[in-house]
Amino acid sequence: MKNVRIGQIIIGVVLGFALGGGGMWLLERGHMPWAAGGNAAHEGGEAKDEHGHESEGHAEHGEGEDEHGREEGSLVLSAKAIRESGIEIAEATGGELEQTLTLPGEIVLNADKVAHIVPRVGGIVRRVDKNLGDDVQAGEVMAILESRELAEAKAAYLAAQQRLSLAEANLKSADELHTKKIMPDLEFLAVQKAKAEAEIEFRSADNKLHALGIAEAQLQEMPDHASSLAMYELRAPFAGTVVEKHCSLGEVLSGEMDAFVLADLSTVWVKITVYTQDMGRVRIGQAVQIRADGVGTTADGSVCYLAPVANEATRTLYARVDLPNPERQWRPGTFVTASVVFDRQTVPVVVPIDALQRIKSDSVVFVAEGENVAAGLRTGRFFPRTVTVGRMSGTRAEILDGLKPGERYVVKGAVVLKAELGKSQAVHEH
Repeated sequence: MKNVRIGQIIIGVVLGFALGGGGMWLLERGHMPWAAGGNAAHEGGEAKDEHGHESEGHAEHGEGEDEHGREEGSLVLSAKAIRESGIEIAEATGGELEQTLTLPGEIVLNADKVAHIVPRVGGIVRRVDKNLGDDVQAGEVMAILESRELAEAKAAYLAAQQRLSLAEANLKSADELHTKKIMPDLEFLAVQKAKAEAEIEFRSADNKLHALGIAEAQLQEMPDHASSLAMYELRAPFAGTVVEKHCSLGEVLSGEMDAFVLADLSTVWVKITVYTQDMGRVRIGQAVQIRADGVGTTADGSVCYLAPVANEATRTLYARVDLPNPERQWRPGTFVTASVVFDRQTVPVVVPIDALQRIKSDSVVFVAEGENVAAGLRTGRFFPRTVTVGRMSGTRAEILDGLKPGERYVVKGAVVLKAELGKSQAVHEH
């Protein structure tokens, strides 16, 4: 028996270093992970140590438990192992458990910040300054067209401006003559009428150019640039990004064709599909978590719009969430998953989903031996405990039985403990 015991100790030391990378994973004496009943030599139905005394794990404590009623298969970790494995421990507490509804959605452009840039006159594209994906500032020139219609409108404006200047000069002279009783009243009235008609003609030409998108500053510069009367500048109405482009050099554009589509991507909409059976659970103001599957990007928002009428073809409702997009991480056209919070309830014990692990067919959490971990000693002991799981949200789960408030358990790094426990059990089986 003594030789058998020595052999067990040697094997335990060697495997402890092999599994833990130089001794970081410590195996508590009498509680090796692969030893189902502590440091046992099974003779006559009793477990005895090397001195022939009964061990701590004798039968009166029940199968699979030690003298404290704890499950066997525990792990003892050094402080270094705990630190390097990213294991975090917390006390079990209650809290709010959110009931969520998972619905499909799509990122779309903010329709309130989209501009279809259409030339107000027809013409030939002479210059294109912006391409797909380019950022533009408000008032920046995006393309230039050569338009005969614009040239005629500008020429009419300049002619009307000259006629008005001449009519004003005539009226000034006529007023002096009329004051001196040199010009008859009837003739003076004719001069006043001519001036009024010239002013009406000028205002008409001016309004037409403004309707074509010509700014006042451009009108002031026209007399000095008579050779460019036909050039029409297509300008951005606000700062944004070019998301569509439908013009190329030499192409003829009419006043009914989109040359560009400009969008402000600093905000986007999430268009969520609400099915018939879920219509009664979705309301304006509910919290929503948006997740881009496969990318890992998440964001929080709230339902700001719910369509009053269902789609006749699909029998679904359209709900909307507005999302800030300063870093352009949300790209329109991307499919997303929306988790809508439709209920919140307070429960006695709630744990993060990551704290739950499956061992065989049981849900377990790894309980930390409070004294060692809390006191900051050199080691910490962890053992899996079977728990009964109740309701679950996207991130947390209710524990109905197996974990009491105040008990310390592993909230992060439980998967590492499960892996190490699996390794020790595999060694035991071989």
